[in-house]
Amino acid sequence: MRVIVSFLVGGLFGLGLLVSGMTDTTKVQGWLDVFGNWDPTLAFVMGGAIVPMAIAWRLTQGRKPVLADAFPAPPEPRLGRNLVIGSTLFGMGWGLAGLCPGPAIASLSFGGFGGVIFLVAMLAGMLVAPPLRNRLDQQAIAV
Repeated sequence: MRVIVSFLVGGLFGLGLLVSGMTDTTKVQGWLDVFGNWDPTLAFVMGGAIVPMAIAWRLTQGRKPVLADAFPAPPEPRLGRNLVIGSTLFGMGWGLAGLCPGPAIASLSFGGFGGVIFLVAMLAGMLVAPPLRNRLDQQAIAV
């Protein structure tokens, strides 16, 4: 049952990305071009994601999910080196390619060869990141 629900929710998420324009790299890059031809429409997409999620975090406190043992813990609000480096790299990739992980996967069916190259590069980054992070953490401890 959990696999079926996950498939349906993932499909709904992908459809939302498509309808909202998040798979259109020019629209995303227009959102990021605040000093040029800025396109503010993705602010509504972000608000449409952030507001319901904030409400969901509040509603899940003290409850048990139907298809799991527990809800995931809210992220730690601490601002640290890993968050700053990760968000900087994410933002650079998002600005250069106009895609982030969800839209990259959703656009595979129509993104052409460039979408496949982006996905391969993204997966390579995901494989390299954990050992690189461990190495940076060890160097920070040694200093």
